[in-house]
Amino acid sequence: MTDPHPAATSTEVDALIIGGGPAGLSAALNLGRARASVVVVDAGRPRNAATLRSHGFLTRDGVSPLELRKLARAELTAYPNVHVIERAVVSGLRPHPGTDGLRFVAGINARTPRTPPAVAARSVLVATGLRETLPTIPNLRSYYGMSIFSCAACDAWELQDRPLALIGETPDLAARARLIARWTDRLTVFTNGADVVSTVEEAELAASGITVERSGIADLEGERGAVTGVRLGNGRVVAVEGGFVRPVWHPALDFLGAVEAERDPDGHLVVDGSGRTTMPGLYAAGDAAAPGPQQLIVAAGQGARAAAVLVHDLVGVQTAH
Repeated sequence: MTDPHPAATSTEVDALIIGGGPAGLSAALNLGRARASVVVVDAGRPRNAATLRSHGFLTRDGVSPLELRKLARAELTAYPNVHVIERAVVSGLRPHPGTDGLRFVAGINARTPRTPPAVAARSVLVATGLRETLPTIPNLRSYYGMSIFSCAACDAWELQDRPLALIGETPDLAARARLIARWTDRLTVFTNGADVVSTVEEAELAASGITVERSGIADLEGERGAVTGVRLGNGRVVAVEGGFVRPVWHPALDFLGAVEAERDPDGHLVVDGSGRTTMPGLYAAGDAAAPGPQQLIVAAGQGARAAAVLVHDLVGVQTAH
């Protein structure tokens, strides 16, 4: 990033929020109501963009994730102290060791005009979520978010009692299978050739009526987003009517290169129960914080809690949080 001095920066705020998903927007709403000056930087590329319906969010069960974000941004317009920079990314974040109360300076790359090149902030909330890598299966993306999902708690209700697939190449695949078996007694686990289910685990799954298929997957079959079968490398097709995939998730935290905050082994920011990281003034909520992927309503709740604690920290109020 460029290295602007706060004096040359066109925007100075109490809180910079990096990420415009449920965690970031919930935090922005609550910070706005606390009369904090806030800038939200939103790249506009949510991980769940392929999902048509989001579930488990009280009063919004079944809402489109994009519609949820639209509603949230509309609510923020009531707070003139909250500014959302859309289609923008933080190119880098560095600590600012000054005496003016500004702890961080963030470089901003934006496609919108009149966007400040940098924002200086007293506090920063990281709510950038995750990037995900799916197993290499040619047409998997054609079904992802429509009949193949990654979150059982979010989408298994709509698939209950159907023959389902669980596709993955991660060591927790057997545990995921036991969870998904709550919603169906016709589940096939596909390891796509990866050695991630032990023989002991396979026997335990078989005792519960769950089949393990270790062959590589050639492709998925179906039309218009509705999967109907998993075609194996030997040509055999296993009929299914939906399923789940286990992605590999990566925290989207490249911009934190100059910020020394503790991470867990998977790269998530380590936070306390209130969203504080190990660096004063830096907070995290949602999927960016350990332990990782969560439902939208959980992320929104974390954003609200982090906002409350951030305000208390700004004014030096000791709380039980």
